[in-house]
Amino acid sequence: MQIPPLTDDVYTFPNPRLACNEGILAYGGDLTPARLISAYANGIFPWYNEDEPILWWSPNPRLVMELDEFKLSKSLAKTIKKNKFEIKFDTNFTQVMIECKNMFRPDQDGTWLQDELIEAYTNLHNLGYAHSFESYYDGQLVGGGYGLVIGDMFCGESMFAKKSDASKVALYYLVQRLKKNGFSLLDCQTPTNHLQSLGAKCISRDEFLNRLSIAIENFPKF
Repeated sequence: MQIPPLTDDVYTFPNPRLACNEGILAYGGDLTPARLISAYANGIFPWYNEDEPILWWSPNPRLVMELDEFKLSKSLAKTIKKNKFEIKFDTNFTQVMIECKNMFRPDQDGTWLQDELIEAYTNLHNLGYAHSFESYYDGQLVGGGYGLVIGDMFCGESMFAKKSDASKVALYYLVQRLKKNGFSLLDCQTPTNHLQSLGAKCISRDEFLNRLSIAIENFPKF
């Protein structure tokens, strides 16, 4: 399959249902708010390395977390009960992204979070579309993550942790917040053992896109 280029003046994407299972759908374009919102509303997200053009993805299968299926282990429940971490939302968005960028990941060579992505998602945060969930220990940011709200779906992007369980606790409270405010699903994009251990599961791209088409009709407040 030939991967089509995007032009700066057209914000439409190829049909994601027609992408290969790996999920590469298109390349090029830009990271303007209009482009990014159009992408996420169609189940597409950017993911690329520093020496590559912007690559746009819609993988099959898709990793998601049903909000009632978060797996709360006994050890994590004990940590939460101790109130070891202070949890906040949207108080340090850009720094959360920087920490995600700087997080060492043994299975990853370098980082996909370029400065232009941090700037782009910070713009979305300022517009009310992107949000962060944050864990603090003794006043220091030690874990959390960020993502995008599209309708009543939260599209998770990345997480980091500097202390054990810091990101897990922040994710737990994110899920509780989403449930309370009427969200339907947490999109986790691609399979990882870490998120699957917390209750995330794989569904087909078609099922994900069907659910997204319903999600974008609803507008709960984050």
